[in-house]
Amino acid sequence: MRRLLAAAATIAVAIVSSASGARAADERSGGTGYARAAAPIAWTACTDPTLRTHKAECGFLSVPLDHSRPEGEKIQIAVSRIKHTVPDAKYQGVALVNPGGPGAKGRGLAVLGSLVPKRAGAAYDWIGFDPRGVGASKPALTCDSDYTGYNRPPYVPTTKQIEATWLERAEGYAKACAKAGGKLLEHLKTLDTVRDMDLLRQALNARQITYYGFSYGTYLGQVYATRYPERVRRMVLDGNVNPTRVWYDSNLDQDRAFDRNIKVYFGWLAKHHRVYHLGRTAREVQQRYYDEQQKLTRKPAGGVIGPAELTDVFLQAGYYTFGWADIARAFSAWVREQDASGLRRLYDANNPRGEDADNNYAVYLGVQCTDAPWPQSWTKWTSDNWEVHRKAPFETWANAWYNAPCRSWAAPSGVPVTVSGETVPPVLLISESLDAATPFAGSLEVRKRFPRSVLVEGVGGTTHSGSLYGNRCVDDTIADYLATGKLPKRVGGERSDKRCKPIAPPEPGVTAKRAPERLQLQRLITGR
Repeated sequence: MRRLLAAAATIAVAIVSSASGARAADERSGGTGYARAAAPIAWTACTDPTLRTHKAECGFLSVPLDHSRPEGEKIQIAVSRIKHTVPDAKYQGVALVNPGGPGAKGRGLAVLGSLVPKRAGAAYDWIGFDPRGVGASKPALTCDSDYTGYNRPPYVPTTKQIEATWLERAEGYAKACAKAGGKLLEHLKTLDTVRDMDLLRQALNARQITYYGFSYGTYLGQVYATRYPERVRRMVLDGNVNPTRVWYDSNLDQDRAFDRNIKVYFGWLAKHHRVYHLGRTAREVQQRYYDEQQKLTRKPAGGVIGPAELTDVFLQAGYYTFGWADIARAFSAWVREQDASGLRRLYDANNPRGEDADNNYAVYLGVQCTDAPWPQSWTKWTSDNWEVHRKAPFETWANAWYNAPCRSWAAPSGVPVTVSGETVPPVLLISESLDAATPFAGSLEVRKRFPRSVLVEGVGGTTHSGSLYGNRCVDDTIADYLATGKLPKRVGGERSDKRCKPIAPPEPGVTAKRAPERLQLQRLITGR
């Protein structure tokens, strides 16, 4: 995951009152907020090649733009379905999937069932969907497709000019979204999508849903389970958002965790000095990285990869082990041969061009900026981020500027849902110990709030949301749970309940080869 104090008390009172009324209306109408059932989806063959290969069906779910006005303006949620392949007598219902973000496209994730071991996914109808504002859903939000292009200032505001430039950029992007988003901007909260999910359940004629959420998708699951506990059959939540840290504080938590993880990566590079020639110790590699970053301030690599772009390339190593070797080769080629092609290729892969290139980012902000209040005082932002930067310089200011449009976001912020799973059926939680995007403390907090949940830990691992990538200890646990509801025994204390080896780092110099389905999953979850 990459925040209006003066009016916060007034907003809180208004939203709590509104939420209470909405929940009462939901209860009167069977938990949907509607006097009648959601319209069924008109299914047709999907045009996406991967979905078509899996014989998926696609369609649109009509939902209210404003759930407090169910008869008002409608928007369309793009949905996909891959139906069960077991006999109907063994059918286990629908399974909704979300890849996170917020802002990530999810329609392609209907293929997830094919990756569950032991054919445990075959008993479900797998439902992917692009959340409101995202991808093929209508309307889709885009504000400025060139915002993440090249030639950006350094992230660390070492001068007033750099700081002023980034502030102007952030405010400009917020204004562009205000112009492009219109009424949609006021209806992009997590709770809006949760209500869409329950309408989707209804349109599928399902009494309950199974749900599989990655990253921010775990927060969607937490809020859905809090609001509609009786509608939950099973849930797999991988890479758990801490519901007590939404969202300003969670980004500061990330900064510390990413700095730790990049040092782990520097250690891996040092271990393989004979291959990459970047330093014999983690400290030497770290010095090399920051020295090169400083040089790029004066002369960008290939004319386009400056210090900000280099940070973005290396950030992927803090998220996942999958690309470690690719990043190492590209950086080594630059340092040793002044060949910037590898760095540019990696940057372009995570920052695509095109008229809707910023759709993910625009909706990310649309959700995070309005789910909860953010400080308006730039003094607080600078104080907090400089304090963290002093100990964790790798990603702190990059993350601050990524979220800075929230200071001047056009739509009002709300109050986060108080997550509670007291009456929710058993839930499977997954996390690696050193997950930086959703630090492990978040999984422990969710485990505490869902007293029937079980937490599986990839001990010592740094990969974010890495289930169904071939770690049998983790993946077989998922398969058994989806097949029968069986979970490992919950243990006492504030810790994980089952401990597995983590996803292993790659062999140096080797590009990982994956089956097409796993490659598709990796692209859906990681954006690469």
